[in-house]
Amino acid sequence: MDSDSDAFSITASWVQMESSTVFYDYHDKSSLLCEKDIFFSNVSIIVLYSLVFLLSLVGNSLVLWVLVKYESLESLTNIFILNLCLSDMMFSCLLPVLISTQWNWFLGDFFCKIFNMIFCISLYSSIFFLTIMTIHRYLSVVSPISTLGIHTLRCRVLVTTSVWAASILSSIPDAIFHKVISSQCIYYEHHGHLASVYQHNIFFLLSMGIILFCYVQILRTLFRSRSRKRHRTVRLIFTIVVAYFLSWAPYNLTLFLKTGIIQQSCEGMRQLEIAMIICRNLAFSHCCFNPVLYVFVGVKFRRHLKSLLQQVWLCRKTSSAVPFPCSPGAFTYEGPSFY
Repeated sequence: MDSDSDAFSITASWVQMESSTVFYDYHDKSSLLCEKDIFFSNVSIIVLYSLVFLLSLVGNSLVLWVLVKYESLESLTNIFILNLCLSDMMFSCLLPVLISTQWNWFLGDFFCKIFNMIFCISLYSSIFFLTIMTIHRYLSVVSPISTLGIHTLRCRVLVTTSVWAASILSSIPDAIFHKVISSQCIYYEHHGHLASVYQHNIFFLLSMGIILFCYVQILRTLFRSRSRKRHRTVRLIFTIVVAYFLSWAPYNLTLFLKTGIIQQSCEGMRQLEIAMIICRNLAFSHCCFNPVLYVFVGVKFRRHLKSLLQQVWLCRKTSSAVPFPCSPGAFTYEGPSFY
C-alpha cells in the first residue's frame, strides 16, 4: 500500500513535483507562495494528527472502559466492538511516528518494516471485524436460530484469533517490500507497491460487497419486524460501516489511480497529489470517529457513559471529604450489547 510512503514523503513529493517544472527563484513571489503552501501543509498535518491521536486515545479508552465495566463480553458483538477499539488505538499510536518522521525516517530498516506491518494489521483487522460483525448481525436478524451455538467462549476466541491471524498474514508482504531509501521508508520495488494496493482494494471491495448484500437482506427482514431493539442494533452497526466506507473509499480510489493504470496529464497528476493529501487525512482521522458514533447513535452506551462520568465526578468531589476510596456503584445489566 502506498499510504505510509505518501505519509512519510509528503514534503519530498511536493518539492519534486514542483521542481520538475519550475526552477525556484527565491525573489519570485510565486515560488515564495509555493514554499508557504508546503509549510502550511506540513504544519496542518502535524496539528491534525496530534488532535486525532488524542481524541482517538481518549475516546476509544472510554469505550473500552464502558465495555469492560458495564457490558457482557459474552456477547460476540461486544467482542467485535472491543477489537475494533483496539484496532483504532493501534492505528492512532502510529500517528506520533508519522509526525516525527515526516521529513526523514531515522528509525532504520527494521522499524520501517514493523511500522508498515502494524499499519496494515490495523487496516485489515478493521475491515475483517466490520465484515464479520455485519455477517453476524445478518444471521441474527434473518436467521436467528443459526446463531444459537456461536456465543460460546470457544467460538469467541476462535473468531477473534482468526481475524488477527489473517490480518497479520495479509500484512507480511508490506513489511517485506519496505526499506529505507534516501531517508524515506518506502517500497523498494514497484511490483510490491502494486501488489499491496491491489490487495487492499480487493479486500475493501469484497468486504463492502458482502456488507451491502447483508444489509439489503437485513432491511427486507426489518421492514416486516416491529422490534425497536433490532432496529437500534442494526442502525449503529450500519452507521459504523458507512463511516468507515466514506473515510477510506476516496483514499483507496486515489491510491488505485496513483498506480498509473490510467494515464494522467501533468495537471492531472498535480490534482491527484492534492487529492491524496486530503483523502489520506480523512482516512487517517477515522480512528477517532467510532467513539463519537457510539455516543450519538448508541442509546445504551450513552447512558453507560453518562453514569460512568457522574460516578467519577462524585468520587472526585467526595474524596476530599471522605478518607476512604470511592468505588463506582454497580450498573444494571440491560442486555447482550450496548446499543
